[in-house]
Amino acid sequence: MKDGATVWLPYRRNRIPGLPEGLSYGYWDGTGPLPGDPAEVRFLVGPPVPGAEHLLGHVLPGMRNLEMLQLLGSGYDHVMPLLHTMPAGTRLATGCEVRRVATAERAVTLLRALCRGLDRCAGHPSPEEWRPQPYTTLVGKRVLVIGYGAVGADVAARLGAFRCETVVVARTARTTPAGRVYGAQDLPVLLPTADAVVVCASLTGLPGGMWGANTLELLKDGALLVHVAPDDPMDTQALVRQVRAGRLRVALDATDPWQLPPGHPLRQLPGALITPDAGFGDAFSPASTDFLRRQLHRYARGEQLDNVVLTNTRPRTGERAA
Repeated sequence: MKDGATVWLPYRRNRIPGLPEGLSYGYWDGTGPLPGDPAEVRFLVGPPVPGAEHLLGHVLPGMRNLEMLQLLGSGYDHVMPLLHTMPAGTRLATGCEVRRVATAERAVTLLRALCRGLDRCAGHPSPEEWRPQPYTTLVGKRVLVIGYGAVGADVAARLGAFRCETVVVARTARTTPAGRVYGAQDLPVLLPTADAVVVCASLTGLPGGMWGANTLELLKDGALLVHVAPDDPMDTQALVRQVRAGRLRVALDATDPWQLPPGHPLRQLPGALITPDAGFGDAFSPASTDFLRRQLHRYARGEQLDNVVLTNTRPRTGERAA
């Protein structure tokens, strides 16, 4: 049991009814004064806001007793540079299921938008663009869904309604009740065969991911590329070259940098759709509070937690390894 352990939440306690008794709760959403001494915090929920790594960078050095850092997004590469500020043994968990519905809906919507040519006429269509155009459908097309976590599985299920051939790729190959899942090592063979690719997660786990110029070159002319994986940014300059040449059409709600500067070519090029982060829909608040309630009950009982992606083995800066 974790009686008396201090938990900092980005929601006030009355927004999450049914939290376990015996824990001490503080409210910290990244703004305003801290609710107490950071050294007392055992369980921290990162604020679900853009740039949260900068906010966490200010408080983590003082959390010398931290046991758990809980994120509410699916990505975690942005906090990897902060590991040296956390005590050895701190666990890091994601909230990959929290944004599942909103992100999957956005991914399929963006793919349909590319099929229907909305990337070319979303601004101020010319008279020529008002004429009937031979846009494509997904029927019979081969669509690669990269990443088979909560979001990728939901995207694959939704694509079933469009009568396309859906091919799923994960880090490792396996067979599931839903069918075959290819491994990352199969991508060099699969990418040239795809009519469309939907990137839902990183397969490399490395900052910068795999989407450089060489990988983009594997896609065939006219391929559609949808990218909703926040921790697997694409080579922006390579994307610009591919879109400008008319070889690829892309839709992104995850870019590098996260907020493209005004006047960036991808904001203006026909063949590119740039949208805000998909995760913050009206389903986010109830999904995140439900998840935190379940996760904190497990924590209070000393049970295994969901979505733990790593345990920090590096000593804090200034401390020696045991």
